[in-house]
Amino acid sequence: MDWQELTNLTRGQPFVVERVRLADNGIAIEGAFEPPQLAQLSVEDQVFVTAFVRCHGSIKEMERIFGVSYPTVKSRLNRITRMLDFVETDPAPPRADVIDRLRRGEITTEQALSELEGRT
Repeated sequence: MDWQELTNLTRGQPFVVERVRLADNGIAIEGAFEPPQLAQLSVEDQVFVTAFVRCHGSIKEMERIFGVSYPTVKSRLNRITRMLDFVETDPAPPRADVIDRLRRGEITTEQALSELEGRT
């Protein structure tokens, strides 16, 4: 069974994967695994997101590929966005917090600059 069949079979309903087998060495892991958010989208939405990534986020290119207007692409992206949780991978500290810690002497000027520049 491929991912498209699985996605069609579940019809957007939540599902749990109970067994994962590593293809190269045959190791199997059992448990309750929630699939990634993108895997939970419909096949059509997965194709749309894949195309968006492959064309580097160019809405103009998405218009050409799908033969739709700019508002249609934006509307679909907004709908898909609402279905996905935002994942903050490296949240920057609030500027005021860094400055307050610097004033209190908790961090050096170099550390403050590094945090403000996002280098932490």
